[in-house]
Amino acid sequence: MKSITIPSLVIDKLQLKQQDKILLSLNEEIIGGQVLTIMGPSGSGKSTLLNWLVGMLPNEFEATGKLYLNGVDVSSTPSHQRHIGLLYQDPLLFPHLTVEGNIAFAMPKGNKQDRLDEISDALKRVGLKGMERRCPQSLSGGQQARVALLRVLLSKPKAILLDEPFSKLDSQLRQETRQLVFEEIQRHSLPGVMVTHDESDAIAAQGKVITLDKLI
Repeated sequence: MKSITIPSLVIDKLQLKQQDKILLSLNEEIIGGQVLTIMGPSGSGKSTLLNWLVGMLPNEFEATGKLYLNGVDVSSTPSHQRHIGLLYQDPLLFPHLTVEGNIAFAMPKGNKQDRLDEISDALKRVGLKGMERRCPQSLSGGQQARVALLRVLLSKPKAILLDEPFSKLDSQLRQETRQLVFEEIQRHSLPGVMVTHDESDAIAAQGKVITLDKLI
């Protein structure tokens, strides 16, 4: 009987340093569907952690420790081969592409009609039915945020990182978008790591919260 690997992201004995000062130490396992929230002031290492997770750590930092994704050591794997999705605070949609084109851009290659059907089904699921041909500029902020989320999810990542993803949305929209994002993370059984300044984001994520101190 073939064993089934539970989706997981394991940060194993990570130490991030800057000029011989320890920025942060982390030893965590995030199971698929869970979100680990990292909070802390600017300069505490939140963005540096995300850079390390995606394999783009700036030269002024050094790291020890391992990163395992679904049981595989990806610590030395190039960024584009890690299959880790990243959702930013800005949608960063391509203005010259339609909604459909933006989502398709990041999808794995395959049958064109199957891909278009998958995009249509996903848009319907998040309340954007029939918007395939719309230009990103014609969408509201909340609609753009949903398209950005679908672009990440349909790229078939094995884990997802959230970099202040709700900070530019107003209160009501923030709540709705946040709920959608966390529901989709659970639906796809993705391990997630979220960086935020907002305590309500951490509460909504319903996962472990780690608060970092500013490096002096």
